[in-house]
Amino acid sequence: MTRELHCLQYGEHEILYEIVRRPRKTLEIAVEPDATVVIAAPEDATLDAIEAKLRKRAAWVTRQQRYFAQFLPRTPERRFVAGETHLYLGRQYRLKVIPHVRESVNLSRGFIVVQTHRPAKPEVTRELVEAWYRDRAHIKFPERIELCLGLFPDPAAFRPKALIVRQTRQRWGSMSPAGRLLLNRRLVQAPVDAIDYVITHELCHVAEPHHGSAFFDLLDKVMPDWERRKQRLERAMA
Repeated sequence: MTRELHCLQYGEHEILYEIVRRPRKTLEIAVEPDATVVIAAPEDATLDAIEAKLRKRAAWVTRQQRYFAQFLPRTPERRFVAGETHLYLGRQYRLKVIPHVRESVNLSRGFIVVQTHRPAKPEVTRELVEAWYRDRAHIKFPERIELCLGLFPDPAAFRPKALIVRQTRQRWGSMSPAGRLLLNRRLVQAPVDAIDYVITHELCHVAEPHHGSAFFDLLDKVMPDWERRKQRLERAMA
């Protein structure tokens, strides 16, 4: 039995799927309760044939993923009130809101401390905390990019031309054909090893634009434990 990881672009969605080859005659597509896609295929089935079958069932697959996603554990919507917990680099911090004439946000002994002259307004606290997250992302992401580049045999060849930090709904990151690396601002809340996974994943796209076998071969080479990191990202940021 052999296992392979591949990705199929379906409209705006990417379907990451695992092929498990066995001595069998038919091809079977399953969506697991954790929303992962597993395809049981004959040992001699070609990738083109498997992708053609998956493309025909893609609408069903995405419906199943949406169905299972509603049962996955989710972080409650944040209200930005004192005592609430918020993530930063994978750690939970309690929110402390202090009346003050000058507005600021900083970390102190397990707290995200917000000083504001409008402490009774959660929308103001939200704006201050979001701005603080953006500032931290602009500091932390370049540091992690430099460390991740060191995983590659020729770091200069994988260096992005620019870094863009933006809050997005769909993706943790992307690499444009022009070499511009986009990272989701929310990623600064994730564990550091998960941040490194997203960055390394996108850096691999400099050499391999598509999620084919060559892409996953490169990712396996530079970050052998990327699947564990990906799972940690999904658990932490659900």
